[in-house]
Amino acid sequence: MNKAIASVFGIGYIKGGGTIAAMITCAVLYLFWQQAWFVNPLYLLAATILIIILGIYTGNKVEPAWGKDSSRVVIDEVAGMLVTMLFIPPNAYFLLGGLVLFRFFDILKPLYIRRMEAFPGGTGVMMDDILAGVYSNVLLQAAALFYLRA
Repeated sequence: MNKAIASVFGIGYIKGGGTIAAMITCAVLYLFWQQAWFVNPLYLLAATILIIILGIYTGNKVEPAWGKDSSRVVIDEVAGMLVTMLFIPPNAYFLLGGLVLFRFFDILKPLYIRRMEAFPGGTGVMMDDILAGVYSNVLLQAAALFYLRA
């Protein structure tokens, strides 16, 4: 079960699984935004925290079999994409911008993101994507502020 969760039910076995996992996260998030009960941003915060904890746990469990920061582990991309969209207005343009920004930071790993991989086990697997999500979120927050003022 740990491998299924870490690979987000097999997405990690597909070439480009990280991007696919982030895109599916966007699609699911967009669908949730259509539900009246999901309007409260604290629901997304709770889901993000849960995914992060689950990612660290399963990352620790699969690392002995798959190696350090295996490309099959894509739950970190789900967490990073969720962090990207925390407290961002539910808007398809922001969602698309968030996907582009998150993948940019996740792939290039500038601004100390790569250093996060040095943390041991599942923490190292998750932290680089979480920081990529934080940087993406900061830029989206600035864009949202500008958008709301215009």
